[in-house]
Amino acid sequence: MKTAVGSPRPLLAIGLAVLTVGVAACGTSGPRQAGSTSADAGGPSAWIISGVTAKAFQNSFDSWNAAHEGQKFAIQEFANDPYKQKIRTAVGAKQAPTLIYGWGGGVLKSYVAAGAVEDLSDLAADPAVKDRFLPSIAAVGKVDGKTYAVPNNGVKPVVVYYNKDLFAKIGAQPPKTWNELMALVPKFTGAGIAPFTVSGQAKWPLLPWLAYLIDRIGGPRVMDDITAGKPNAWSDPAVTEANKKIQELVKAGGFVKGFSSISTDSGADVALLYTGKAAMTLGLPATYQTIKTANPQFVKDGKLGYVPFPVVEGGKGDPANVVGNPTNFWSISAAATPEQKQAAREYVKSDLLNEKYAADLLAVGNVPPVEGAEDAIAASDDPAYYSMIYETAKKAPNFQLSLDQALAPEAGDKLLTTLQQVFLEEITPEQFATTMNATITG
Repeated sequence: MKTAVGSPRPLLAIGLAVLTVGVAACGTSGPRQAGSTSADAGGPSAWIISGVTAKAFQNSFDSWNAAHEGQKFAIQEFANDPYKQKIRTAVGAKQAPTLIYGWGGGVLKSYVAAGAVEDLSDLAADPAVKDRFLPSIAAVGKVDGKTYAVPNNGVKPVVVYYNKDLFAKIGAQPPKTWNELMALVPKFTGAGIAPFTVSGQAKWPLLPWLAYLIDRIGGPRVMDDITAGKPNAWSDPAVTEANKKIQELVKAGGFVKGFSSISTDSGADVALLYTGKAAMTLGLPATYQTIKTANPQFVKDGKLGYVPFPVVEGGKGDPANVVGNPTNFWSISAAATPEQKQAAREYVKSDLLNEKYAADLLAVGNVPPVEGAEDAIAASDDPAYYSMIYETAKKAPNFQLSLDQALAPEAGDKLLTTLQQVFLEEITPEQFATTMNATITG
């Protein structure tokens, strides 16, 4: 996805510009309200992902509900992985919530092919909606030229986060190249520090490693061939070389011991970074949010650093290319009642990523994909970090969507399992390619 955009329009006024400091805490417990589905005869509904960003979603729906007595949304929270399984089942059974939370890519295409989501092209073309979002981010919600999803969350490029104190302890700088990264491994392990923390239990945190290495080695064409269904595309030398480098890093002790059982939903993986047990992690902005919520002093004291993923010597990929999620999206369920669909459309037009909503996102460390956010970022409590995220996403020559979402659902599931086997050294890079090639049906 090309991410070059035109000059931003100053749409965010006082609501964002006055934002200064503070992080809104949000628990990860169960639903705050009983959630009806779109198949019910009641009001509209939405499912959200638990975590620190959930507060921004809940605030937005609370505000809407207070002003719309007959169109109140019922909200339920789910952890990331359980949600992904539950929503597929609900969509297939025509019992999805009115607003379907998604990532775009292959999963959205599968919903469109099944007739499970509404065409929102007319809504997206409305100036009240169109002029709100960064065009490059909004474009991810399109399938075959029509809009089926609209942005609902912050921009999410993956970068390397690091503990500055630990780097100072061994007298090193963050790596700019893959060789520099590998050279740091024995220095950190020799000092009793894990070079990287990662959650292998959840599987999806392993994906950016493969995606970045494929890009840095072979450029965007490799994943373009895979998502286009080119036969044997997973056998591209860049994929095999990427998996070899992953296993070389594992063998060298690059990851914390026992990473396969470490949780990310609880924040256990990121905790190793700010408690001084691991030097680095490759993560989405949720990494920053987790640290800022759990240990705000660590961020305030300037101990958290962040840099782009290293260049692979001799590789074809542009160092400015990024991996992650352009953002998350709302789609409207085709199984919803006309009244539920209308409420969802009105909510999108008036409340989705409006000034208060965008300010709430930024308050928890999540940069909204809206036009004219520069002034609000400059007035925030961490302008350097927020500006880095905003500009990284906005200017990237290519923004690769998370691989499990870029692929069709079945292929994405197989990738998660097979990549975990690579990290655990249970299969070879060649076996990985064979397994994944079998998922290509195009």
